[in-house]
Amino acid sequence: MSFNSYFFVLVFFPVAIIGYHMMNKLGHGRFGKWFLLLMSLWFYGYAGLRGLFTIAISIVINYGLYLLYSKVKFKRTLMILGVILNILALIYFKYLFFLEVTLYELTGTQLTYTSLIVPLGISFITFSQISFLVDSYKDAIDGNAEKVSFTDYALYVLFFPKVTVGPIALSKDFIKEINKASEIGVDWDNISKGLYAFTLGLTKKVLIADSLAHYADWGFSNVEGLGTLNALIVMVSYTMQIYFDFSGFCDMALGISKMLNIDIPINFNSPYRALSIGEFWDRWHITLTKFFTKYVYIPLGGNRKGKIRTYVNILIVFLVSGIWHGAAVTFIIWGLMHGIASCIDRVISPYAEKLPKAIRWFVTFLFVNVAWVFFRATDVENALMLLKELVSFKFTPVNVELVAKATPKGYELVQWLVVEFTKIQAYYSGLPIILAILIFAIFAGIKMKNTNERIENFKPSSKTVLVTVILFVWCVISLSEVSTFIYVNF
Repeated sequence: MSFNSYFFVLVFFPVAIIGYHMMNKLGHGRFGKWFLLLMSLWFYGYAGLRGLFTIAISIVINYGLYLLYSKVKFKRTLMILGVILNILALIYFKYLFFLEVTLYELTGTQLTYTSLIVPLGISFITFSQISFLVDSYKDAIDGNAEKVSFTDYALYVLFFPKVTVGPIALSKDFIKEINKASEIGVDWDNISKGLYAFTLGLTKKVLIADSLAHYADWGFSNVEGLGTLNALIVMVSYTMQIYFDFSGFCDMALGISKMLNIDIPINFNSPYRALSIGEFWDRWHITLTKFFTKYVYIPLGGNRKGKIRTYVNILIVFLVSGIWHGAAVTFIIWGLMHGIASCIDRVISPYAEKLPKAIRWFVTFLFVNVAWVFFRATDVENALMLLKELVSFKFTPVNVELVAKATPKGYELVQWLVVEFTKIQAYYSGLPIILAILIFAIFAGIKMKNTNERIENFKPSSKTVLVTVILFVWCVISLSEVSTFIYVNF
């Protein structure tokens, strides 16, 4: 079930919010949590009962390991076993093609992704369960262990706003939030903030990211002969698409959670304002960065074992990050590019800080754009070809087919009216539209307030109500072109 679908927006979403508050009122908090768990099971099972069954087994196994902490002396061995089991499950489901040849040789049966159960959001679920096992182990060793009920744990893993794409919440913080929320009644301030955040996120996805997706999809499928201008449009379009797509989902998750009186971690803080690669990763996919820092970088030694070891640890973290996104060579290159850039950033930061902010921003933004080319490209050759076109300095006009393919259907009426009443060619009527969308996306992503800044001191007014209603209706009308979120694939 996707956040940007008619069924979710018009049925599931209102039922979840209204039902939760009704159950909370009737059951003094307990019924509310059970109701949320049932809604999360419905949300997850909507994609397939086989995947739900697989994740249910995983939840039971991990919770069983947690219960054993209080009964055995070999807690560390148990924790390591749990982490290994979760990582093996992730490898099995996400990187199956590594095993296909071996499985075929052993069984004589050709296995494919379609013949196996691939649970939805397996990467984020795995990280959530690893976080729970490791943190619970540390609490058990320190004597600070608190009893976690199976309902609370299952809801932590399956909570529908975050289960597919995150953010990655730490178990202790999230379980405190859901227990705190169960004691709160209907908070109209949270309802208004949440609905506003949800609408802004839906707008990011439906009206901006999905429009830019046409530019990127066409460009990466027709790289040869693009020329500098077209390649630049395609590259920047994907840079803005992935931001508005991913942050749009996180805004919707934040909004839904806020309406349930639950605060989830912030995942984005205007990353394209960053003046360095280090700052970029402080602003982009914040919870993933924190996860890798806490569970990979620090256990490797962090920055406590000398500069060389620090740089090696940074490279390992980004290599793991690249592989986490996918086992393709392009993802590994993307991860290593950011790892190398992060190491260089540490070395030159005392000198770079003396440069004008505009130069630092431009260099950072340019690097991030180039790295995204490898992230999006179908293979290394595809990425290098686009970059070659970018630096070819062939300034051909914006491609006619790009304009035709990229003009969103929601703007076709405007384009038709312009053509009909001014006799301007379709190309010249569509070109301003696609350039205006791209320019607005760049401006909004860099200069405008992000959703977290907007809801921090949000007070409903006639203006915000009107804007929210217009955007919400516009998005709902546009949902006929529903598309999946980019990070659902990871």
